[in-house]
Amino acid sequence: MIEIEVEAEGWTKALPEVETVVDTAAKAALGTVEGQVVVLLADDTVVQDLNARFRQKDRPTNVLSFPAAESAFPHLGDIVLGLEYCLTEAEAQGKTIKDHLSHLVVHGVLHLLGYDHIEDDEAEEMEGEERTILAGLGIADPYALDQEDAD
Repeated sequence: MIEIEVEAEGWTKALPEVETVVDTAAKAALGTVEGQVVVLLADDTVVQDLNARFRQKDRPTNVLSFPAAESAFPHLGDIVLGLEYCLTEAEAQGKTIKDHLSHLVVHGVLHLLGYDHIEDDEAEEMEGEERTILAGLGIADPYALDQEDAD
């Protein structure tokens, strides 16, 4: 089950079908995994506060994932997305907010499922999983621009 809380009104202004987009991306990332995920669509102020409190990084970011303890099952964890950061990032990368949000939700859910990208091999595995899930949703490889920049 995916619970979506829209705290910042700008999300529905930027993308009227935001809840459907989030639900579809989260379910695609979960695949056959049973569990509950809460997605909070907030503004950058909320995200910056959480980032400072839980990651000691006093700045906004696009997505934060908070995996739940195993004892909280079926709750897998919470994901928080910052509106302004996501909108700016999508525009800078030439992506629609729908595709970018889908990618960030998939990314966040994969963190809840234990994926990480600290080490290069972990990053490759996680990005590969993201590409596969997003392709299934008809969304282009979000890392294609990064690869072109590296060439």
